[in-house]
Amino acid sequence: MNVPADDAARSWTAEDMRLRRLPDLADAGAYVVDDRGRIVEITDRAERLLGRPAAELLGRDAHDLLHRGKYGESMPRSRCTMRQPLITGGSAQGEDEWFERGDGRLMRVAWMVTPCRLGTGGMGALVLFHEMPSSAPPPHETAGATASMSQLDRLALLAETTTTLTASLDVEETLRQLVRLVLPLLGDWAVIDLLTEEGGVSRAAVAHHEDGVLTYQDDLEGPMPPVPQESPMPLSRALRGVTATLVSPETYQGPPDSGIAVIQQELFRETGMHSACIAPIRGVRAVIGALTVGRSGQPAAFTTADLLLVEDIARRAGLALDNARLYERQRRVAETMQRHLLPQLPSVPGLQMSASYRPAPRASQVGGDWYDSFVLPDGATALVIGDVVGHDLDAAAGMAQVCNMLRAYAGAGQEPPSVIVDRLDLAVARMAETTMATAVLARLERRDDDGWRLHWTNAGHPPPLLVERDGRTRFLEEGHGLLLGTGIPTVRADAAVDLPPLSTLVLYTDGLIESPTRSLDEGMARLSRHAASLAQRPVGSLGDVLIDRVRPADNDDDVALLTVRIPDHRPRSS
Repeated sequence: MNVPADDAARSWTAEDMRLRRLPDLADAGAYVVDDRGRIVEITDRAERLLGRPAAELLGRDAHDLLHRGKYGESMPRSRCTMRQPLITGGSAQGEDEWFERGDGRLMRVAWMVTPCRLGTGGMGALVLFHEMPSSAPPPHETAGATASMSQLDRLALLAETTTTLTASLDVEETLRQLVRLVLPLLGDWAVIDLLTEEGGVSRAAVAHHEDGVLTYQDDLEGPMPPVPQESPMPLSRALRGVTATLVSPETYQGPPDSGIAVIQQELFRETGMHSACIAPIRGVRAVIGALTVGRSGQPAAFTTADLLLVEDIARRAGLALDNARLYERQRRVAETMQRHLLPQLPSVPGLQMSASYRPAPRASQVGGDWYDSFVLPDGATALVIGDVVGHDLDAAAGMAQVCNMLRAYAGAGQEPPSVIVDRLDLAVARMAETTMATAVLARLERRDDDGWRLHWTNAGHPPPLLVERDGRTRFLEEGHGLLLGTGIPTVRADAAVDLPPLSTLVLYTDGLIESPTRSLDEGMARLSRHAASLAQRPVGSLGDVLIDRVRPADNDDDVALLTVRIPDHRPRSS
């Protein structure tokens, strides 16, 4: 089970801490980390040197919590020589490293790290350290840095990784950018495996860079076997959040211990990789997947310094992917909420009716725009288009309240639209949360001669558009009044018009016509022109086509649209 760092830190009880204490040494502090770098044992002397209680240390990542640069800056994992024994399984020692105490002061330390077996049976490392005089250390270069990339180049790559991957909240785009960052700079193969929300594994990308061309190997992508919890193989360990590993084809030559190992044998065989780095992709609270960077055409094998760099890139990718996944989950929840908030249109004999809704491109996929239609007690049909100010969850909540109140008031009697909207205005002004909205309420009724007449009032909303069968258009600008929720007394007016046979009524929200770079008049003219060209298009597809053609590309707002086609009630010639 992958235990989040914060959760692990909170899970230690007093009895745990008593059992997880090492005997003190005379001058040195000591702690033990597991194979993920989390502190699992600590001495009293280490607590005193670090100025941190055991409860603050146990279960936390030692590198993130303690290790700093000489000026107190965060230490990139690619520069952390103290992590190399976790990766190589060997021992290391050094001086001139810096730990951050609990009070924020820096402590210069000499250190030694050596592998050890944990009481649980797994492998970890014992870290011994003691304080050194705090004179400024000489500039420290990362041990084992390859000649092909300077330390400055590596830091520039890490900075570019952070900037590039956090620029998008789309998972697929983040994966594409991650591939472009590592290929061909670090290798000629990149493989990304992701843990799914259902607990499975999917090979999301297998990319190859050769002769300046980047291609994706679709035949090697797809669902993967489950992660074995006890497997010591590198990819299985990475998908469980264990530290990064250097890999070669020989790593997977023995009998496979799991389905994932079989897939890995096939991967090395098909790609021809002779050297690879596999690093876990960690999110804020859990492992997201694993990144593999491999070389087949590039002759040099990966070094430990390369592995540390790939591990740091994967860590930054994990934070970006975590944000992108969270955003996509929010979008799905918002879309579901929106579908439940927007009503089903009634079936009215003789009328053709259709509605469209398009969320804001970069918002939370939910907003305050809505459409509605329902049959009134006297048989007339109510048509509603409205927009609560804002396009977020608060606006959606306000929209639901306003929509439901309007339905209730309209269905209570046979009053003119202006009276109903005036009553709604008073109710909106009394809502607990300040809410302002625009709306058009229309009443569509059949005349005695089988023609159709529209009565409406407009509370600060863009005017409906009437499109006749021959393409003539006009905006219904009468009956206009103040928007809802201002608290300002106003006298609302009603307007009426007879609708020609086979004409189309288009009710829409301002997201269809508003643009930061064009005037409102230009947006309305654009709508009128395209609606005229579509005058005879079936109503079922009319709304979506209008949104595609008219909505400005630079408008970050949602759009609701309601279209009604009037039947041909003219007498047939004999």
